[in-house]
Amino acid sequence: MTVVITGASAGVGRASAHEFARRGARIALISRDQAALDDVRREVKELGGEAIAIALDVSDASAVEAAASRAEAELGPIDVWVNNAMTTVFAPLHDISPDEYRRATEVTYLGYVWGTMSALRRMRPRNRGTIVQVGSALAYRSIPLQSPYCGAKHAIRGFTDSVRSELMHDHSRVHLTMVQMPALNTPQFEWAECKLPHPPQPVPPIFQPEVAAHAVVWAATHRRRELYVGSSTIKAIWANKFVAGLLDRYLARAGYSAQMQERSVASDRASNLWHPVPDLHATCGPFGDRVSASSAALWVDEHRNWLLAGAATGLIATLLAIRRR
Repeated sequence: MTVVITGASAGVGRASAHEFARRGARIALISRDQAALDDVRREVKELGGEAIAIALDVSDASAVEAAASRAEAELGPIDVWVNNAMTTVFAPLHDISPDEYRRATEVTYLGYVWGTMSALRRMRPRNRGTIVQVGSALAYRSIPLQSPYCGAKHAIRGFTDSVRSELMHDHSRVHLTMVQMPALNTPQFEWAECKLPHPPQPVPPIFQPEVAAHAVVWAATHRRRELYVGSSTIKAIWANKFVAGLLDRYLARAGYSAQMQERSVASDRASNLWHPVPDLHATCGPFGDRVSASSAALWVDEHRNWLLAGAATGLIATLLAIRRR
């Protein structure tokens, strides 16, 4: 299996590389930091996979296309493309400049578009392949202080739905799926651009990136339209369908403090908005003392067909037993 992963140097991307490596995959690792990618490449090899490290900025469509060509030349036809790269700004809208907003959008949204285009140029003629969009509960339910990220995730969902219908129209066997994530313990909260008085944090419940990586690999190998990770994701998506106005008011009151730590922002805080931050690339962030390493809701979602079949079988058996009486 040949896999391309963007945003592969840290967080969900790095954990996904580890998970694919355990399956013996050949992986093209993409992010901006060459040294961090080289570390991940060594980890992939130790876990039984093969990898090449390609440093680039996913906002550059021509660079993404060149990486896709290199991946196929060195590793073989691409079977799975995982769009995961992101950057953002933690701030209320009035504190974000147009250039900052554009930059976050070009990476977090257009990076997915360019990746999908490059993947489809190769997958459509072969009539096979899977594209995994790493999404978020925030693709359905936005929260304050993260308008660039929420806007991009909503855009990715709309873009993905549109392209999926186009593939269906063409009777293509290429599969397009989106994995909606909960709050995750990744390094983004240490290096994302922040204009808040306190450092940002994920809103509990928080899950380890390995939970997300398991979902990414599962989605890449099963033909599911969407996959929800964590009960918090399910609750946010369904609550927004029925009580969106109440959620607006609740988040106006609680959404600020829930996203900020108690300490003050350091004057020398690093930001990866424009350039990669060296020495902070890792799979997990600093919130390991309050995270979950598994998700029962994800397990149920993955096995829902078997569970529904079992429930139906049980119901039929019960009705037959009643009838015999």
